[in-house]
Amino acid sequence: MLSPVERTSVPDRVFARLCEAIVAGHYAPGERLPAQRALAADLGVNMASVREALKRLQQLRLVEVRHGEPTRVLDWRQSGIEALALLGRVDGQVVGPLFEARRLLLTEVARLAAERRSAEQAEQIAALAGAVGAAADDEGAQLADWAFVAALVEAADNLVLQLIVSSVRELYLANASRFVALVSPRGEVEPLYREIAAAVGDGDGDAAATAMSRLAAIHERRMGNAA
Repeated sequence: MLSPVERTSVPDRVFARLCEAIVAGHYAPGERLPAQRALAADLGVNMASVREALKRLQQLRLVEVRHGEPTRVLDWRQSGIEALALLGRVDGQVVGPLFEARRLLLTEVARLAAERRSAEQAEQIAALAGAVGAAADDEGAQLADWAFVAALVEAADNLVLQLIVSSVRELYLANASRFVALVSPRGEVEPLYREIAAAVGDGDGDAAATAMSRLAAIHERRMGNAA
């Protein structure tokens, strides 16, 4: 089947172009952006598209807009977890911190999931753990891995953790081909998915956290080697 054609508006493309420039460091924190008219001319778009893109940048705390003053760039690293979704690529400056944070976060997610899960959630997590190993290819295994993590987060029943993982999800899906190492080869990691699921089913938070820490450490090492 053919994939749907992606539709992007002109303001979306202007927003993406400016985000890329800010994250890549083409505009330093505190630096003034070109005037709206100059941006429109450089990008070959109308002023309305630039204004809409700047409004979105302001909402994400990537720029500071004050009436009658130049628009200034803010430090995107201080803008919040939403900035993860703005990274168009996953390079060396992101991989290490991202997967270190992932390991720490998921270790506690697994512990909470074991302590708070319902019987139905425990069954779902066990089924998803098996789906990682049963997947026909790496793409299927990646989808199963994400569904497994999402089910654990849901069972952990913590709104802030859910919001964090949702933000990371955008980065993950946009760069899925870069994360094949998480599940390939699967022989080393498949038993750990099942071990986590079994601990969650038993309500053993310590065992679930230990198994998740081991799995996430393997993922961290693999991604570090692949970067």
